[in-house]
Amino acid sequence: MNVKSKHANVVTAVENALKPAMYVKGKPIAAMNILDRMKYYNVPGVSVAVIDNGEIAWAKGYGIKETSSNDPVTTETLFQAASISKPVTALGILRLVEKGILDLDAPVNDKLVSWKVPENEFSEKEKVTLRHLLTHSAGLTVSSFPGYAAPEQIPTPVQVLDGEKPANTSPVRIDMIPGSAWRYSGGGFVVTQLLVADMSGGSFQEYMQTTVLAPLEMNHSTFEQPLPQEKVDQAVSGHQVNGEAVQGKWHVYPELAAAGLWTTPSDLCRFAIELQKSVAGESNKVISQEMALKMLAPGIGGWGLGMGLGASREEEKRSFSHGGGNKGFVCMLFAFVNKGQGAVIMTNSDNGNELVFEILRALSSVYGWSILEPREMVLVEIAPEKLISYTGDYRAADEPDTPVVVYIEKDQLHIMSSETGDWALSPISETEFVYMDGGVVLTFIKGNDDRYDQIQRWGSVLSRKNG
Repeated sequence: MNVKSKHANVVTAVENALKPAMYVKGKPIAAMNILDRMKYYNVPGVSVAVIDNGEIAWAKGYGIKETSSNDPVTTETLFQAASISKPVTALGILRLVEKGILDLDAPVNDKLVSWKVPENEFSEKEKVTLRHLLTHSAGLTVSSFPGYAAPEQIPTPVQVLDGEKPANTSPVRIDMIPGSAWRYSGGGFVVTQLLVADMSGGSFQEYMQTTVLAPLEMNHSTFEQPLPQEKVDQAVSGHQVNGEAVQGKWHVYPELAAAGLWTTPSDLCRFAIELQKSVAGESNKVISQEMALKMLAPGIGGWGLGMGLGASREEEKRSFSHGGGNKGFVCMLFAFVNKGQGAVIMTNSDNGNELVFEILRALSSVYGWSILEPREMVLVEIAPEKLISYTGDYRAADEPDTPVVVYIEKDQLHIMSSETGDWALSPISETEFVYMDGGVVLTFIKGNDDRYDQIQRWGSVLSRKNG
């Protein structure tokens, strides 16, 4: 799409309005340029598409497909949508509900043919339903999938669900009473993948192509994994935290419903626009207005049917969104339910998360969305000689072989891991430090002596190695 038109000034404004998650009280928030921030985060390529007045207002690619080439990212360049595959899948499966083939509240085992959810003591009184699966409340395990590097053998969906070789994840099993709590489960969406295939009489890929992708004119999108050879040249390579391209350019995801969609920001905007129009009763290419309203009605954990929902219940501020992160890829879809506005941002790097949200803040500022406002922080001073008590090698209980190192550089505390890269930390108290760019708060917990032995991060605990 040509942005050298009526939107050119808006695009330029967005490109120069990126903002961090936090800023220091008393200091002005410095607006930043998208290309500078791509370099800062070591993100080779970014693609953006924006919805305004119920249509794609503009789309633009930035950077390159892979660090070893100069092939530019364009609006037609393919990215892995990762977990944004889930709401697209949900739209397709709700079509089966609308046709009476599936029931949101009936046990899925009544319809599954090729595999059954193994019953146990947790499912004695409450069975797993499609509503549970779509709202991440089925009590099923396995939150996400790492994919498979070429030339690894690729498991079938049933092997993934049973954790059988060559699957590289644990079996998907019930370990909580279905419907009792919200817990993100990619494993649950692999169950929906089998359900779609069993009920449609064909493959999941074929069903999604004919039911969702083709009707919405998502012409650059596919659920085919591995990526068809004719589309390989259109795709970016994923990149790791250290900037190196992912082995084989990208991982393969047989968990199609959970993470398998290849697409563009413009195609995902077409998906979001259709959902907006369906809610308004202006389109029913896939589902009716009634079903669209159900999809975006808050359920357990404030989650819709396959879609994350914003906290506001004011009609003008209601929103839906979903992020995604496959190996080497980070992306985000955000849209308002009733305002005909939104955006999709896709990156080809594990470092893309902070950049994605900085771009969203820029869009919010320029378009007046009033979301993701930077948070004002009051910093405190900690004497450089006291910082040594925070340093060390910390490990998570479920990742004992992955070091998270806290160290000092130029009198400032840093935390570094292979998962997140290197973060500079700023103190807001003696025990709390913040990563200003990403808006992350870390809490240090002191041990029996005068040093810190644990870190609370994202609700999990990291412990100093060897005490």
